[in-house]
Amino acid sequence: MGGHPFGEAPGGSAGSSAGEPSGTSSGDCPDDSADAAGRERARRRGQGELEAQVLAALHHAPGPATAAWVQERLGGDLAYTTVMTILSRLHAKQAVTRERAGRAYAWTPAADEAGLAALRMRRVLDGEPDRDAVLTSFVSTLSAHDEQLLRSLLAAAGPARRSPGHHPATGHRPSDEARGG
Repeated sequence: MGGHPFGEAPGGSAGSSAGEPSGTSSGDCPDDSADAAGRERARRRGQGELEAQVLAALHHAPGPATAAWVQERLGGDLAYTTVMTILSRLHAKQAVTRERAGRAYAWTPAADEAGLAALRMRRVLDGEPDRDAVLTSFVSTLSAHDEQLLRSLLAAAGPARRSPGHHPATGHRPSDEARGG
């Protein structure tokens, strides 16, 4: 864990400052269309896609990584504050962990992309007032293979996981969910 300069690129090149997009120049493009295209590309990416890209970068890190390290790995077309926002959201979703590294945080993935997708699915389900209808609709659209896989997973989970008052999707009892836990 220690000893790796995660805020720097391998080879010691610091690149552009955190607030400046890399590859921009003054005067090279009269209409700055290349720079505008980079910003438009960043705007079009959805939150889920950005989260997946940040998680992928963290999975390729040799250890805990700073936001600046992640920003550099994503090509520099995202602002440092955007990377920090995504990392903070992932932390709130328990998809990453963080530890102090000087004045910054060093981030580590707690979930892979499949784990992040599962967290998103659970949050959507938890936000719906008619949970039974949502699950019924979801299950009715599964392929035969997915249905069999789901049956196998539920069978492997065992009866203790499906005891009365125990919510199988979240692992919480309904009274826990009412309290926000």
